[in-house]
Amino acid sequence: MSTASAIDEGSQATKKATSSVQEAATRKAPFGSRFLTNDGDVWNHNAWDHVPPPDDQGEAISKALEKQRSNPVPAEDKAKYNDKPSRHWDNFYKMNAANFFRNRKWLHNEFPELVAGTKPGAGSFVVAEIGCGAGNSAYPLLSSNQNPDLKIFAYDYSPHAVKLVQRNELYDAPPIGSIEAAVWDLTSTAGIPSNLKEGSVDVAVLIFVMSALHPNEWAQAVENVYKMLKPGGLIVFRDYGRYDLAQLRFKSNRLLDDNLYIRGDKTRVYFFEIDELSLMFTGKMATAAQHASAQNCAVEKEEDEENNSDNIVSPTEPLEQNSHQPPTQQRRL
Repeated sequence: MSTASAIDEGSQATKKATSSVQEAATRKAPFGSRFLTNDGDVWNHNAWDHVPPPDDQGEAISKALEKQRSNPVPAEDKAKYNDKPSRHWDNFYKMNAANFFRNRKWLHNEFPELVAGTKPGAGSFVVAEIGCGAGNSAYPLLSSNQNPDLKIFAYDYSPHAVKLVQRNELYDAPPIGSIEAAVWDLTSTAGIPSNLKEGSVDVAVLIFVMSALHPNEWAQAVENVYKMLKPGGLIVFRDYGRYDLAQLRFKSNRLLDDNLYIRGDKTRVYFFEIDELSLMFTGKMATAAQHASAQNCAVEKEEDEENNSDNIVSPTEPLEQNSHQPPTQQRRL
């Protein structure tokens, strides 16, 4: 489950005119609109959207969470995972280089407000990608950009991730527009990056970023983002949602705190509720008109006892989660 939204600086969640959830009738189905209407088509995609959950889903969730809570991270080990978390992400990018995460081509479907700044005649438009990693959001935008006045600022608290952004062939010579990357910690009490003016950003991008923070860091992170936004500026956000398959897959000694886990590479991940996010960014609970829920079903392969490969559909089976796998379910504000 992932959470995607566009939130304005005026503290009101905005409902997009176009989105992957609303575009199910288009000829080429974008992500979020792969409807399984014929069981014979199940193997045409590796996942299907808006699939009704199985009747025993609630029971499966409860059992998985009960096992996790009975064997959490030992109290004496929690501090080492929460101390200087940037070093664990730096090690992650050193080990996985620039090709671990795919470029986010779905940005064009999910966040038309962001893509609008890349159009000819859009004028001055400033984007800040926070938690940029290898630039998997910045470079898809830059490569399709037609606006000479587009400026992209890419930030990460992993120095190695920033180096990966700077090594990209488009960094020094983008065809149009500009990009600048720097090391910056979203939770810094020193405020916004030194190369960025307060109130200068049109759109701040937070994609799978807040989930890497401890809940006690959220308030400072949100304060920093709001400082960089122009009046009427937007935050585009996507992250893990509560009871995602990735959450249920965690086994013993992975639970750091409620809904906060440690992966095998020592990076943290939190799984959000919609209302939790709405309160964080707007100070208000989300209304029914501001979000919809979408269940996705993952199509997987499993080896049987005779080592024969059997195809299965498994939306909720709790397996070990040590890697940074994409969400199998999605929820939208």
